[in-house]
Amino acid sequence: MTHEQSDQDRVESRAHHLLPEETAVGSDDPEAQAEAILAESDIRAADQNAAPDTVLERRTSDQAVVAVEPPD
Repeated sequence: MTHEQSDQDRVESRAHHLLPEETAVGSDDPEAQAEAILAESDIRAADQNAAPDTVLERRTSDQAVVAVEPPD
């Protein structure tokens, strides 16, 4: 499968699985709507500063939680 086919599959899948609020708004072209949603999502994932009000942290649970030693 080429990258282009993979992207098209992704768009088609997203178009068939719009969120209820996206469906409620309606769309004459669900695939174009899905493509726009995925493009924005890709930008946010690639550039964490693309959405200034959103913080996307990539940490493991070990990095996020301070280990507490049990008492003796």
